[in-house]
Amino acid sequence: MTGQRTASRAHPAIVAAVILIVGALTASSVMVSGEAAPRVAALKQLTVVRDPGVPGAVLASRTLFDSAPTVVVLGPDASAADVDRARSLAAANRIPLFEARGDTTAVKDELVRLRTTGVIAVGDVPDLGAPVSDDDPSPAVVSGAAGRHALVLVAGGPDAVATAESSGASVVGLPVGDPRANGEAVAALKREPERPVIAIGAFGDDKTVATQIDEARTVTELPGGGQLVFPGRRIVALYGAPGTADLGPLGAQGVDASIRRVQRAARAYDSISDVPVVPAFEIIATVASAAPGDGGNYTNMTDPAALRPWIDAADRAGVYVTLDLQPGRMDFLEQAKKYRDLLLRPHVGLALDPEWRLKPDQQHLTQIGSVDPAEVNRTAGWLADIVRSENLPQKAFVLHQFDAAMLGDRRLLDTSHPELATVIHADGHGTPPVKMQTWRRIVHGLPPNVWLGWKNFYTEDSPTFTPRRTLRVSPEPWFISYQ
Repeated sequence: MTGQRTASRAHPAIVAAVILIVGALTASSVMVSGEAAPRVAALKQLTVVRDPGVPGAVLASRTLFDSAPTVVVLGPDASAADVDRARSLAAANRIPLFEARGDTTAVKDELVRLRTTGVIAVGDVPDLGAPVSDDDPSPAVVSGAAGRHALVLVAGGPDAVATAESSGASVVGLPVGDPRANGEAVAALKREPERPVIAIGAFGDDKTVATQIDEARTVTELPGGGQLVFPGRRIVALYGAPGTADLGPLGAQGVDASIRRVQRAARAYDSISDVPVVPAFEIIATVASAAPGDGGNYTNMTDPAALRPWIDAADRAGVYVTLDLQPGRMDFLEQAKKYRDLLLRPHVGLALDPEWRLKPDQQHLTQIGSVDPAEVNRTAGWLADIVRSENLPQKAFVLHQFDAAMLGDRRLLDTSHPELATVIHADGHGTPPVKMQTWRRIVHGLPPNVWLGWKNFYTEDSPTFTPRRTLRVSPEPWFISYQ
């Protein structure tokens, strides 16, 4: 067995296939989807390590360790306490950590390359070709990449991050393969712009990663840090219209008191959410009306100037904002354009409420409104263009729904814009069985690239879900609002 490990140690073909080095990138413009992307800042060196289907911990180990006689292996049914113990063992002994879940072929191959002769098992660990050992761990040998003062960005599970950290490198873990995903990565990239970067895990190609790094260094951050809305944060929002309590709790008090109220609501999720929780306002900017009003459109549009103090105060307090449209017989895009100046603010997104989108012969409270997917797509394309042309962080684009017909054929929705975090937001109210019935209807047949939202009602739910019960909903909601 030892001879076999030695003979297959290097795996040069595998390493060459997954480590792509782009040296001394100069400032240039690259093409993404046929359009010029932002200029890529000069990098001393960028290394992108990716291999679809290979666990992140294996990729990290291939890159940062030359050998490791002893490794830590985490069993597939490990508890949270087991994960913490395994990470502590890897950190204390400066050795790799691997989770043995599902197909373990890549882990077995990596143990061969590392010439591993002993495994510290945490939990019930399957046979990986090296015996479980209680002996004191032998020291690992890190690679040259680990010692070259690189910033290592890791998109992977806790075993991938722990393995990278155990090499002694400077490591930032990311929830997805994008350097813009959290504030820690953005801060590290801004701090030393000439520092080499190693990106390990499910990242894009070298040009994509270089462009994302440039944006991380130049684009304004969102409340909570980073420039992607999800999955690096969860949003908890207060819904309503300033100046009136009739439309939701946001308007039951002034702006400063509303900020304190939504901050309390967000804090209730802090200890039970696995990602940071950001407070938000969902402000009804255009309010559906029973009377036709001027133009006969059954909608009242709030003057953007009246909303600006709320948006300014939210910005100062680190509160995200979405502007909610109830357009009556107007087009969503036509209304959205009236609020373009507010949507230029980095912390302001957009929400469409099809319940209040009427056809020419309809009236509110007589029919439930609906919108054609083509109208949603026009609005999404316009908003994405703003983000791209104005060099803004990603925006939340929320689509409210409780009835199957409200968004038409959802297969026709264009959810491909990377500039938008598109949210399908379930607005059902009532008893828990009724709310869950609505939820199951909404989550069935979701279009790709969408996040899920959930609304809790203070008076129309019986009872109102607690934060813990809300996060037990499956699939988990990322945008949670209170009305």
